[in-house]
Amino acid sequence: MDLVNKFLNGLRAALSTDELEELNTACGATKEDIDTLRSEYPNCPESLICLLENIDGTYWRKYGENKIAVCILGSDVEEGKYPYYLLSTQQMLESSKEEEDISYLLEYQDDEEAVDPKINSEGFLLGTYIRFSDCMNNGGSSRLYIDFNPSDEGEYGQIIRFLHDLDQYEVIANSFDEYLQDLIDGGYIFLENEEE
Repeated sequence: MDLVNKFLNGLRAALSTDELEELNTACGATKEDIDTLRSEYPNCPESLICLLENIDGTYWRKYGENKIAVCILGSDVEEGKYPYYLLSTQQMLESSKEEEDISYLLEYQDDEEAVDPKINSEGFLLGTYIRFSDCMNNGGSSRLYIDFNPSDEGEYGQIIRFLHDLDQYEVIANSFDEYLQDLIDGGYIFLENEEE
């Protein structure tokens, strides 16, 4: 897929020599894992599938004897300078097995920034989202999701960013394709803050 190739080419050019060397030990997901992801999420974006076919995760992911931890994604946090890992296909399937309740935030409706109105107030129901990325802080501070159950104001397949402390859910792109294009257009700025 052209978009994913463009993203990966730009990413490889923007990574440090050490990060690129680490990333080059990665390989794509197995056909079995891809088939399982497609089976559980029939509307999984092709661009995510294509990305996983090239790199099956960068979040403390073991490839042979090598374990890698390379941030290759970003979001809007810290003006786009906050890096994220790509979860492996197995990590995505595992981390998307439970419903995620956002009702505790909806109690504070006067705080319009807690939950984007494009997000369904029922929360993330089982089978309606894919958690595909955790931030460099081992996922505790921020996570990224593909949402297949938006509110009437949202878009099917929109990208949601969770940020802890202020506990906030916000739509940052209308699709995974748009999300990747935003990272390209942003010049991979999320790599600039990476700690060596």
